[in-house]
Amino acid sequence: MINPSDRVLAVELIQEANLNGARMTVACAELNISVRTYERWFSNGGIKEDQRPHVRRPEPKNKLTEEERQDVIKTVKKEEFVDLPPSQIVPKLADDSIYIASESTFYRILREEKMQQHRGRSKRPEMKLPESYLATAPNQVWTWDITWLKGPVRGLYFKLYLIIDLFSRKIVGWEVWEIEDAAHAEVLIKKTIISEKIYGAPLVLHSDNGSPMKAATFQVLLEKLGIQSSYSRPRVSNDNPYSEAVFRTLKYRPEFPYDGFESIEDARSWTERFVHWHTHEHQHSAINFVTPDQRHTGAHIEILKKRHEVYQLAKQKHPERWSKSTRNWSPHESVALNPMKEKLRTDSIK
Repeated sequence: MINPSDRVLAVELIQEANLNGARMTVACAELNISVRTYERWFSNGGIKEDQRPHVRRPEPKNKLTEEERQDVIKTVKKEEFVDLPPSQIVPKLADDSIYIASESTFYRILREEKMQQHRGRSKRPEMKLPESYLATAPNQVWTWDITWLKGPVRGLYFKLYLIIDLFSRKIVGWEVWEIEDAAHAEVLIKKTIISEKIYGAPLVLHSDNGSPMKAATFQVLLEKLGIQSSYSRPRVSNDNPYSEAVFRTLKYRPEFPYDGFESIEDARSWTERFVHWHTHEHQHSAINFVTPDQRHTGAHIEILKKRHEVYQLAKQKHPERWSKSTRNWSPHESVALNPMKEKLRTDSIK
């Protein structure tokens, strides 16, 4: 849309060129407009104002009513949703058989109401995919790593050992110790194998190239347990993304003590609460917003089926609000560290 001042200037330039002998067609072409446009702009001896902004247009059929819009705003202000993004709110509502609006509509309304905020510290880092394996069920591929937790004084850190299941993102094992040591890793692996009841089953354990991960005694234990080890590529610092993602989630929790833990018991107690939240309450975006425990036990299939039914009923009620199919609530069939290697690795984990 051309500004009124630009329209006046264009008409004056065309008229000046025409008075100096230029044909009207050529003069208009120099400004990339047609003669018909010039005639529409200049009629009855004056320059007409653009009428498009003043035209009354019918409201779209799929537009939310003001009542529905206020319902969205009230919902995001509820205590249980106030700290969650729409990507977490919408699935939780669907689990309660409630559909108000789509996820994108929630985001749009939050932007319009100046309620959408972004945490600058949580920007997504660039990530390269590692060479690894494909998981089609729980307890086929685990990834593990060690992260440091600040202690009560400067320079003192506690070490959190943490194992997650690639397929479900469930934290299947964890320990907090004062040091990084292969002996602690051995204890953790044994306890986790017992708790998951998979002794003797085929399993791939992926990690980075840290000294506890590659210690000779630890390798001997893996061989005895029938566990196949997998490691990040050399000189690639971010080659274990699933474990790193859990650590990132852990350290960006609002209640995470950034000033440090008072003692190792304090660190263990806090980690235990985080693991419970992550396993039983956190709806993970990468597994279609179900909890890791629901994914690990298979309960996610019925939950996602129910969400699909809720959306189908919502579409039947307002079909004009869907130009295509409803949101895809199908369960993810597999997870891979590197999709390029899926076909090559499938046989290794069966």
